[in-house]
Amino acid sequence: MGSDSETEKSIKEKKKLVALAPIAKPLAGKKLCKRTLKLVRRASESKCLKRGVKEVVKSIRRGNKGLCVIAGNISPIDVITHVPILCEESDIPYIYVPSKEDLATAGVTKRPTCCVLVLTKPTKGELDQDAQEKLQKEYQQVVSDVVEATSSLF
Repeated sequence: MGSDSETEKSIKEKKKLVALAPIAKPLAGKKLCKRTLKLVRRASESKCLKRGVKEVVKSIRRGNKGLCVIAGNISPIDVITHVPILCEESDIPYIYVPSKEDLATAGVTKRPTCCVLVLTKPTKGELDQDAQEKLQKEYQQVVSDVVEATSSLF
């Protein structure tokens, strides 16, 4: 009985990878994906997250810095093709995750999300010192892994 659920999980994983867009590089591995989604969840709880293409692009153009997380299974792909270019021009690290549904779940929304921007500070108000330090530490760790994954790509 346990083997059935394992085969179902592997089938779902394969379907996610088949639906990936050809431009989804650098793609986060299992471990980095898990840590990135955990960072997105923590940022969402502390109101340091911009969701959706429109908000992300607006924030990048205004000069906000952070980590851009983009879903790899977006259709049509034209919706997000300009986001990595904006990120590179603004020196913002970005990473692709396999599923927009998982990204939405981590961002505490029911609607599937194309991309999110994890900010280091909330847009309004202030975080308490402890929460700010935890978020900053986790952010730095994920960003260093993302930069490492990106540098191995080029």
